[in-house]
Amino acid sequence: MTLPDLSGTAVLITGAAGGLGHGLARRFAEAGAAVAVHYRASVGAAHALVAELRELGTEALALPADLLSPEQVGHLVESTVDHFGRLDTLVNNAAVQPVQPLPEMTFEQWREVLGTNLDAVFLTTSLAVKHMEPGSSVINIASIEGSQPAFGHAHYSTAKAGLLMQTRAAALEYGPLGVRVNAVSPGLLHRDGLAEQWPEGVARWEQAAPLTRLGQAEDVGNACVFLASRLASWISGQNLVVDGGMSAHPNW
Repeated sequence: MTLPDLSGTAVLITGAAGGLGHGLARRFAEAGAAVAVHYRASVGAAHALVAELRELGTEALALPADLLSPEQVGHLVESTVDHFGRLDTLVNNAAVQPVQPLPEMTFEQWREVLGTNLDAVFLTTSLAVKHMEPGSSVINIASIEGSQPAFGHAHYSTAKAGLLMQTRAAALEYGPLGVRVNAVSPGLLHRDGLAEQWPEGVARWEQAAPLTRLGQAEDVGNACVFLASRLASWISGQNLVVDGGMSAHPNW
C-alpha cells in the first residue's frame, strides 16, 4: 500500500504507547512523518515504540504528560516543537474505556472518563494550535459509540459524543487560522486476548459487520494519515467512520 507522503512533517500522538496509539504511530512513521510519542505512565512501552519507529527511518521521541495539567501539556507541545521545529498534526488518541453500569456509577468514575476523553482534548488542542501553521491538522479519535451507546459505557459514549461536537466546533473556529479539525470513529478493533476474553462479543461483531472482521490499528491509521495529508486539504469538521460497515447494519 502506498501511503500519502508526510515527509517533512511532525505529528504528536497522545496515548501513543497503547495498542491503537502504537499502530497510529507506526502508520505515520511509514508515511514519513516524524513522531512525538506521548505517554502518561507506560515509559517502557513508549521508549520501545520510539526505537521501533527509528528503525523505520523516521525521527521520534517519547514525552510524558498528564493531559489534564495545563503546565504538563504546555511542556509536551513545546518540547515537540522544539525538537522537530514544527507541529503539523495532532492526534488526540488518549482515552480510557472502563465498563461500569450507569445505575452503579459514581460521580468520580464519570468525571475520570469525561476528563481523560474530552477535557484533555480541549486542553491539548488549544495549546497545540498556537504552534500550528496554516495547513495543519487536528484529528480526534472518537468512536461509533459516540452515535450509539453501549451498556456499561454511558460515560465513554457521552464523552465521544461530546468529542464529535467539539470536532465540529473546533473546525468552525480554527478554520480561519488554516487548521483543519476532523474525527475518526473506529468500530471494534482487534487486540491481543480479546477473542479469549470476550468470545461472544467478537463472534457477534464478525457476524453482524458487513466486512465480517474486526478492525486493525492500521485501518484507523490509514484514515488518520489521509486526513493529515494534502489529499484532505478541503476536509474539515467531518467524522470518518472506520467500522467495517457496522454502522450500515439495521438496528431492528
